[in-house]
Amino acid sequence: MIAAVPAIAGAADLNCHGPGNVEQFRYSWRMRGGLAWVAGLVFPTSGVGELKTVFPQAGEHSINSELLIQPNDRRSGFYVYESEMDESGQKTLMTYHGYAWKNKSRKERTIFDYIKRLAHIHKETPEKQWDRTENLPADALRDVLTAIYFLRQNATTIQLPVATRIYSDGKSYPVIIRSTERRTFNIEGQNVNALGFEIVDAPGGSRKWPGGIKVWVSDDQRRIPFRIDIDQSMGSLQLDLKSIDACAFMQASAATR
Repeated sequence: MIAAVPAIAGAADLNCHGPGNVEQFRYSWRMRGGLAWVAGLVFPTSGVGELKTVFPQAGEHSINSELLIQPNDRRSGFYVYESEMDESGQKTLMTYHGYAWKNKSRKERTIFDYIKRLAHIHKETPEKQWDRTENLPADALRDVLTAIYFLRQNATTIQLPVATRIYSDGKSYPVIIRSTERRTFNIEGQNVNALGFEIVDAPGGSRKWPGGIKVWVSDDQRRIPFRIDIDQSMGSLQLDLKSIDACAFMQASAATR
């Protein structure tokens, strides 16, 4: 299957020297929006990013995904999202996000117990740490990274729009997944068509999601995430793909079908 990848029409060449169960996408990022300059007083407003996904090997049953966002020097701070999801990519099992910049840091981890319908939440700052437990809604939850993987896995088969829930910053929000405009991206000198998706707050919900996600994935078997926009209260993070180390997604997709 890997050998067949370069034959895909309009597909960028792949660097497939890494482990067969790992894929990595490297990005540049910038913060945009009206409050980006305010955020820059606390955090950097541009830099480099990496989306890494590790697929299960024999005897394993979960997918691990990490989005690491750093300034260009890669040393002075970071923002990170992590997700552990079931091997079909349908629901989040554990979600984590954290940051460190200058003298500020924070991290939060939530483990979902779908049998007891409980979310176990741990938060930590340099000053204190605390834990709490909340009841889970009836629906399975997806965090940001599980939602992106879900869209990659189901890009051509999902019937849009879809009402679902997203878990963000320790809370569950009703959202809508819908299509957005198609685009063409240039990677390694080749133009590749991409499908666009966005996740937005569901109108009339009991709790309004202050975030949002847009992602454009290649219109081929690899579903390369060329661009990811993550909306936050202080502005939007725009990640643009720069290089690919992506061997694993097609194998994982075939295994789950």
